[in-house]
Amino acid sequence: MNLVFYLLAIAIGVITGGITSFIGASGVMIIVPILTMLFKLSVHTAIGTSLFVDVIASLTVAYSYYKSGNMELKSGIWIALTSIIGAQLGAFFASKMGEGNLSTSFGIVLVIAGLSMLRKSYKEKSDSSDTISGFLHFKTEWQKILAALIIGLGIGILSGIFGAGGGVMILLALIVLMSFPLHKAIGTSTLIMTITALSSAVGYAARGNIDLVLGSLIAVGAVLGGVLGSRYANKVNEKTLQRAVGICFAAMGVVMTAIAIIK
Repeated sequence: MNLVFYLLAIAIGVITGGITSFIGASGVMIIVPILTMLFKLSVHTAIGTSLFVDVIASLTVAYSYYKSGNMELKSGIWIALTSIIGAQLGAFFASKMGEGNLSTSFGIVLVIAGLSMLRKSYKEKSDSSDTISGFLHFKTEWQKILAALIIGLGIGILSGIFGAGGGVMILLALIVLMSFPLHKAIGTSTLIMTITALSSAVGYAARGNIDLVLGSLIAVGAVLGGVLGSRYANKVNEKTLQRAVGICFAAMGVVMTAIAIIK
């Protein structure tokens, strides 16, 4: 790689950290397509490298939210517990999938995620209290914990297969199941995402599917983007950002799927 590629890797990291800090989403949805299409990495190595970056970016953002008092571990920790197990299962399943199948699957997930974000940005109404009430109600605490454990397992499996730390899914779980305020949900989900991504990254590293040099460069940018993004997260219109990222995800998913089909 030459200097231009080094600078590009850092720039990608800045964008990744910024996205994670603003909406609690895993930056893997940006990193994986770019690493496969631009840096010519195999999809397995791209996912493993993205998980490595995800750990650093998410931890940076989580710490920033923690300092602002926007983190709640007591409820969210149950999701994290089973997501670790699920992440290992997902990484194992991914290693058995063909390159083309994994690329196509990831592209489809990318499109769905983008369209979901667009739909959410137009459908959701503003709430002055910044809280979205959950529609699932449990009679006992153990039912709530059991549901969180099951959701965590599912999030972990998807994380291991597609390389996503599960940020969006964790965020929805915290909002729907726990009725978290939005900012506290983002702070807590990024910490859980750190744990989930770390578990998945270990699985990919054990199979030699992480490019540490490229990943470290992207991680440097992710830390910078995460710190700056967290500082200004409350000053940017959330719906506008959701629409922009949603369009980006959907477009990249279409491109990645098309390339996999053509190959």
